[in-house]
Amino acid sequence: MDLSSITREAVLEAIAEFDRLGRDRFLDEYGFDPARRYFLHYNGNFYDSKAIVGVAYRSVAGRPLSAREFSGGHQTVGRLLTRLGFEVVTDEPLPPLQRFMAQLQGLRVASTADGPARHQPITLLWALGRAARHAPRLISWNAAHAELRGLLREYGQPRSRPRPEFPILALANTDLWELHGHTGAIPAAHGEPLGWMEEHDPHSGLSPWAYELAASSEEARGEAIAELGRRFFDGAIPQALLNEVGLQSAEASRPTRHNDSDLKAYERLCRSVEAAEARGDHDRTSRTASERPVRSTTAVKAVLLRSRGRCENPVCAGQPDDLTDRGEPILEVDHVEDRADWGRDHPIQMIALCPNCHAIKTRGQTREQLRKLLLTEARSRHAAWKAQASEAPPD
Repeated sequence: MDLSSITREAVLEAIAEFDRLGRDRFLDEYGFDPARRYFLHYNGNFYDSKAIVGVAYRSVAGRPLSAREFSGGHQTVGRLLTRLGFEVVTDEPLPPLQRFMAQLQGLRVASTADGPARHQPITLLWALGRAARHAPRLISWNAAHAELRGLLREYGQPRSRPRPEFPILALANTDLWELHGHTGAIPAAHGEPLGWMEEHDPHSGLSPWAYELAASSEEARGEAIAELGRRFFDGAIPQALLNEVGLQSAEASRPTRHNDSDLKAYERLCRSVEAAEARGDHDRTSRTASERPVRSTTAVKAVLLRSRGRCENPVCAGQPDDLTDRGEPILEVDHVEDRADWGRDHPIQMIALCPNCHAIKTRGQTREQLRKLLLTEARSRHAAWKAQASEAPPD
């Protein structure tokens, strides 16, 4: 079977359908078994590579391929996806917490005369603290520099230079971290990258899946603290450092998730939205002065639950701390692809925004760039919540 006609756009359409249906339904719908070895890694999420390619074939040939019509190995599916600019990984992806810990355990740092360098561990602790208090996921270089420099000077190895650009660029090469808002290639962490950072002022922070896990799981934060302390701080992280970044000690962290009920509620709300889609409810229109598609209040509830009361724009700079008269966050749930143009009425492409970010998305000069970022953010947060919900114990 010739797969060469499949385009990157066709693969992205298949990924969007996978996100929309969920893994189990997607595989069942098209008759594919779960992947055993090869996975497509995109925007922090993992997809069964053979199934994605089989469904992508429909966009160029009018019908999907069945599993028996082609091979899903490295020489076929793997080579095609790599040629189209996607990352293909081997072995089944780990559950979120195991994946998180595997990344921390594989963290590579420079050696110093005083022991392993602490720049990356300190930067990760700082980012975990931001997630714990639900601060925006990404922060500009100028702001990060101001916050990190003192931490690196106080708690880094005695003879290490407090240069935040080094750990940020080093972490950008891991699955834990994201660098956004720059042009061209990211420079190497070694050397003198300060000029590039000051010129581009990129936003950086935990990847969406890692941020969502750290924000929602006290267990994940506690295990991260213990692992980083064991490897880089002679067994235990100084309590003063944990206090400064807003984290509890590993001993004080209870080994339980504090929002399993929220995860399960989000999953139930999404299932309700998807059942309504299957019935055709979202194709109905309402009549006012003109005809417009109906909007799902269930989807809005799911997005507000996922937001935890904070603007979901990862580079938000205008989140209000005030509340409404009913004591609710001042947030507006928006369709990244406009519902009036029949954008999907599902949390996977809906996002909670503070009024300032909503205005930028609607009429700001940078709205097109922001829309792309918000669509990726909505999809990534949705996938992260679904993945964590699948790991949470049943009600």
